[in-house]
Formats: sequence, structure tokens, C-alpha cells
Amino acid sequence: MSTTAETPACPAPVSYETCRRMLRRHDPTYFWAVRRLPAEVRPAVYALYGFVRGADEIVDGPHRPPEPALRREALDAWEAELEQGMEAGGSPHPVIAALVDAASRHALPLEELSIYMDSMRIDCGDVRIETRAELDRYMRGSAGAVGRIMASVLDAPAAHHEAFERLGTAFQLTNFIRDVREDYSLGRIYLSTEDRRRHGVEESAIARGEATAGFRALLAEEVGRARERFEEGRPAGEGVAPAVRRGMRLARGVYLGVLDRVEAVGYDVLRPRPRLAPWRAGAAAVLSLPRAGV
Repeated sequence: MSTTAETPACPAPVSYETCRRMLRRHDPTYFWAVRRLPAEVRPAVYALYGFVRGADEIVDGPHRPPEPALRREALDAWEAELEQGMEAGGSPHPVIAALVDAASRHALPLEELSIYMDSMRIDCGDVRIETRAELDRYMRGSAGAVGRIMASVLDAPAAHHEAFERLGTAFQLTNFIRDVREDYSLGRIYLSTEDRRRHGVEESAIARGEATAGFRALLAEEVGRARERFEEGRPAGEGVAPAVRRGMRLARGVYLGVLDRVEAVGYDVLRPRPRLAPWRAGAAAVLSLPRAGV
């Protein structure tokens, strides 16, 4: 839907308020984490959340299209809406209008959202990640892409944008480690087939909730990779406002605690029990904007 005389662009204050209300309604914990950010950057975070939430509703929302192909078509349309808004400099859709305005104010690299949407298309049906390289591409496209945009929102030095990407993927990989059982119930396995084959981990064992010796060894490898990503993301906190830096340290500590608890239970994340950690770790979402259900 392009901006025309009949469908004028939604004014920025209304657009940002729409996104702010979306955030408060759907993710109150995240909302209050964002409120800790400097006032001048909050609207851009609201706008970015609005777009990501829109994609999430298409993929996993209660009113999502019924078939994977239809969900992919809806994602294509959502991405086209953004492209038209960027070209026109505005949009009648409040979320797109807010994001286009935020991009102009903060020089946001919205081209990153193209690879983000590619990763969301993968989640439209059952997910079987074949190789480690494929998993890395998926995470780069989802959490990594949004991490790079957040680096611009927070006015981080360009030299540290890659660290934001690594930190975002560290959060997401930790979610994948923690949520193997829950993801399987949604038809998704983010442990790569090549790694599962190398450790002799059959899909049927995951279905039974059986943490075999091979499964535990594979999870130990994944925990090690996640810790490496967190270490690579450490420079992300340099050059941002002190309040943001404190939130990043808190987020990192919360998620490293998740990895500690995975180790403490012998890497058996398949047994039914209370969650290892809150679904959203407030300040962590400020960096990674993880999709609901991820």
C-alpha cells in the first residue's frame, strides 16, 4: 500500500504511539525495560518492535494464515509495505510510518530487515536446520540483523556494530538451547542435522524427551558456542550511554545464568519442569528483540 493523496501518510506522533501501545499490550516486561532507555531513542525502539511484532503475528500469531505458503505470502506483503514506505518517505500504515521516520532520524540500516524476513520465512513451516552454517545464517538474519539496527538506535560506534550482532545471536542461541522441547512441540529443531548425526541424536529421542549421552554432549557444545558469542559481544557495551550499558550487563548476566543452569541439570532440557528462566529477560530484549515464541 503506497502513500497517495487518498491515503495520506500517518503522522509520526500517532505512528509512534500506536507502536508504543502495541509494546505495552503484548510485552509489558519489555515495555518497562525500554522505558529505562534514554527518551530520545525510545520511539525508534517502539517502531522497530512494531515491525518485528507484525512479522511475528504472521508466523506465530493466533490469527496467522493457515498454511505455510500463505504465511510466506503475508510476510512478502509486509516487507513490500516497508519498501514502499521507504521509497515514499511515509506510509498510511502507522507501524511502517513510524519505522520510516525513525530510520531518517537515526540513520537505521533497514536493509538488515531483508535478511531478517528471510529467517522468518523459514519459521513459516516445520524447521529442520541441516548444517551449522545454516543455523548461523538463520541467527544472523534474525537476532543478528536486529542487533545491528539496535546498535544504530543506541548510537554505538560503527566499530562495535558487529559485537551487537554477536550479542544478539548469543541471546538467541541460548533460547534455542533452553527451549529444545518447546520448539519441538512447534515442529522446529534448531539443533543442526549434521551435529545431531555426529552425536547420534535421533529425532525420535527428542520426541520421547530422552536426553541421551549424545544429546547431552551436543548441548554441551552448544553451550560452549553460546558462551563464545557472549564473549565476542562484550565490546557492544562500549560507547553507549551508561544506563544502556548497565542494562546490557544485566541481560548478559541473566542469559549466562540460563547457561549455568543448563549445565547444572546435566544438559537435560527435555524433562518437563518450570522454565529455566523468564521468557523475556527485560533488558536482553532491548538488544535482541527476540520474537514471541522464539
